[in-house]
Amino acid sequence: MEQEGVTLEELKKKMADFAKERDWDQFHSPRNLLLALVGEVGELSEIFQWKGEVPRGLPGWEDGEKQHLGEELSDVLLYLVRLSDICGVDLGKAALRKMELNAIKYPVKLCKGSSKKHTQFNGDSGDNADKDQGH
Repeated sequence: MEQEGVTLEELKKKMADFAKERDWDQFHSPRNLLLALVGEVGELSEIFQWKGEVPRGLPGWEDGEKQHLGEELSDVLLYLVRLSDICGVDLGKAALRKMELNAIKYPVKLCKGSSKKHTQFNGDSGDNADKDQGH
């Protein structure tokens, strides 16, 4: 029976075990993992290249295309999880914190329905909470 969902912690453990079984820890430096991640993002981008805007749900895409997309998305996720583990960053906590910061940076009353950057909103205080921290 297929598992309904998976946690970041489970992925982290599976990736660590996978690397250890193959003696790949020696190659998994932050730099190497980041470069591998960037390469996978490039492969993911290639899937969408030349397609123009693609509607949600990918109507008209063949099953094979969607499967390939899932594989490339998975590669990106797995390298990201591994990189965060090697760097000692709790990715789940970091993501939740980033969402909290973004909620401050992009208050609903100012940005709802807008694609403007936070620095373009009236009333931007310019304090440290508004500084772009890797976004």
